[in-house]
Amino acid sequence: MSPTSSPFASRSAWRAHDVADTGLWQWVLDSREQAAIIALGNWLAAQGTSDACVAPLVAAYPDALRELAPRMATIRQALQHGLGFTLMRGFPVQHLSASAARLAYLALGSLLGEAMPQNRQGELLHDVRDIGADRHDPNVRLSRTNAEQDFHTDAADIIGLLCLNKSRSGGESRIVSSVAVYQEIAASRPDLAPLLFEPWYFHLKGEQAPGALPYFRLPIARMVDGQLSTFFIGWYLRDAELLEGVPALSDAQRELLSLYEAVANRADLGLQMQFEPGDVQWLKNSVILHKRSEYQDWPEPERKRHLLRQWLAADDFTDGIVALRRGHEAAAAAVNKGTSNHA
Repeated sequence: MSPTSSPFASRSAWRAHDVADTGLWQWVLDSREQAAIIALGNWLAAQGTSDACVAPLVAAYPDALRELAPRMATIRQALQHGLGFTLMRGFPVQHLSASAARLAYLALGSLLGEAMPQNRQGELLHDVRDIGADRHDPNVRLSRTNAEQDFHTDAADIIGLLCLNKSRSGGESRIVSSVAVYQEIAASRPDLAPLLFEPWYFHLKGEQAPGALPYFRLPIARMVDGQLSTFFIGWYLRDAELLEGVPALSDAQRELLSLYEAVANRADLGLQMQFEPGDVQWLKNSVILHKRSEYQDWPEPERKRHLLRQWLAADDFTDGIVALRRGHEAAAAAVNKGTSNHA
């Protein structure tokens, strides 16, 4: 079955050979754009701006907007109607204080969507770094460890990852089209593919509100306006079995999970990139799976691998999942109401 005749054929159904030319998805910020980011970050920091107040203030600095809005509009178009991912290089982290860099990054994100809380603490920026958490604890999110994270999605329409420091070794980012993964499974195992559209149980990793269920139910795959939308975190599915009230995975579900991850990891499907400081990876969550390899860090605290993650809601990205689009807060509320999160 060729990609053009496969179900859900679109630009987002790419394979590795389709994106071998980095010019299709990589952009380098020019000197004027970098200067605008520096000026905007420093101005926001000077105002004592909190993370939650960045978006309303961005419009008050029109000079920076004039330089940055065209670039971000191009990126938004690529996410919404193109390949579903971009890598933006040259964010001037070396010329900004830690606080100014965070605020400038949030300001860029506000040109793509609305920043959403990523945990019960309401973080709009999540620090992706190893804090020595136990990777084997089912309530630990792997972003707090140096462990491999196999292919998965997050809980928003757009994901942004800014690299502040890279690891000593390892920690490569890999992405793959979830549309292409589905096409391959549908072609090779049409008996298993329909299971992706049935509800599955996902572990909430201790992030549920007090009194709420520690899991939620959601299909891995949904069809929206003729296109495929995917939400997948394999270890959340397997860990959910440990919870009271969650049935064991069937043999067919286990086989499908293993197959899904094996297909996603095929070299002919995915793309690998090594983040450098100042790189920003933007992903459309509904069509891209992402992965991080295990890494070894530097001994000095100030050199340790450190990424900043944003979750953005973009209501015109209509193939996203409404119950997850608004970030952790809305997902937890949906679970509290006893919904299955199918909206």
